[in-house]
Amino acid sequence: MQAVEGKAHICDFHVTLLRLLGLHDNKLTYYHAGRFKQLSQFGGTVIKEVIG
Repeated sequence: MQAVEGKAHICDFHVTLLRLLGLHDNKLTYYHAGRFKQLSQFGGTVIKEVIG
């Protein structure tokens, strides 16, 4: 089973979910292994169809 339309990468889903929660994905960081990292460090764009 595979999606025929509306495919999105998991990074896009994460960025969209953060935006729906009212958080800016580029400003949200956490400290791990001696440096700050972003949850969406591998990119991603907001899925417009989900937000409406």
